[in-house]
Amino acid sequence: MEDTVFKAMIVEEPQKGTFTRRIGERRISDLPPGEVVIRVHYSSLNYKDALSATGHPGVSRNFPHTPGIDAAGEVAASSTGTLVPGDRVIVTGYDLGMNTPGGFGRYIRVPAAWVLKLPPGLSLRESMILGTAGFTAALSVLRLMEAGVRPGSGDIVVSGATGGVGSIAVSLLAKAGYRVVAASGKAREHEFLLALGAAEVVGREELLKGSERPLMKERWAGAVDVVGGTTLAAILKATRYGGNVTCCGLVGSTELPVNVFPFIMRGVSLLGIDSVECPMGPRITVWNRLAGDWKLDSLADLAVECRLDELEQKIQTMLHGGLRGRTVVNLAD
Repeated sequence: MEDTVFKAMIVEEPQKGTFTRRIGERRISDLPPGEVVIRVHYSSLNYKDALSATGHPGVSRNFPHTPGIDAAGEVAASSTGTLVPGDRVIVTGYDLGMNTPGGFGRYIRVPAAWVLKLPPGLSLRESMILGTAGFTAALSVLRLMEAGVRPGSGDIVVSGATGGVGSIAVSLLAKAGYRVVAASGKAREHEFLLALGAAEVVGREELLKGSERPLMKERWAGAVDVVGGTTLAAILKATRYGGNVTCCGLVGSTELPVNVFPFIMRGVSLLGIDSVECPMGPRITVWNRLAGDWKLDSLADLAVECRLDELEQKIQTMLHGGLRGRTVVNLAD
């Protein structure tokens, strides 16, 4: 099996600081050690993949490299008794697609501790419509629920709502009975967001209006923020007394220009969401819910599909803010 040749996206650094991408051939023997070899059927495109594909040092440092932080497929070989050839499995997060060759290749080899069996109720393709984005959105919704935010508590705002995490968060919250306000700078996508279940759509200007003040008028009972920066600061300033805001993204900025007033005058809580190193126990719980009572009827409407040789165009579109929803990568022969 070590001599098996497969296609993969290969990111190379021919000169210091200059990165190129191509679809080429690799061998399983090129992959790092691990207990499980997986034949990948589907992957998905995330913002972190686009950064990895362009050589962002905060994501990937070892080249040549294959991005893809998500993968779903069948076990091809395993040295552990808990996973056997033919098992349908998911791998998201950990180091996959960062410095470990990822899902933009037909095969991956990973530690068994990274591998989760596909829960009943989800197909391999559906699991990658969700992927890291859906898992992160579901973790955010779960944290809001655990913090006591209930349907009827008031408006829940979701920033970056047309993106992967945002669009799934809108759908999950609406399905659970919350009144969702989708925040997006893309005016042309209002109908898309309303179709996902948003009760209202606000633009970036409305969300930020008055954010230069220490505190804004109380509006949000809770929030899912995927943007960071001034957007997250404005949401915190406008969150109602005792409200909760989850934070999982940095598309806007890694900095948070906010004072302490939302926390010490309104008791607002900022809840950090990490999907990379999340322990396996919570992973299984969340994935089972995504396959069960949280499964979205509109799941197929959230995604477009591309082949490996079409991925370059999708990466460029993502980097320029032109994608909405999810992009599933079909790696079938």
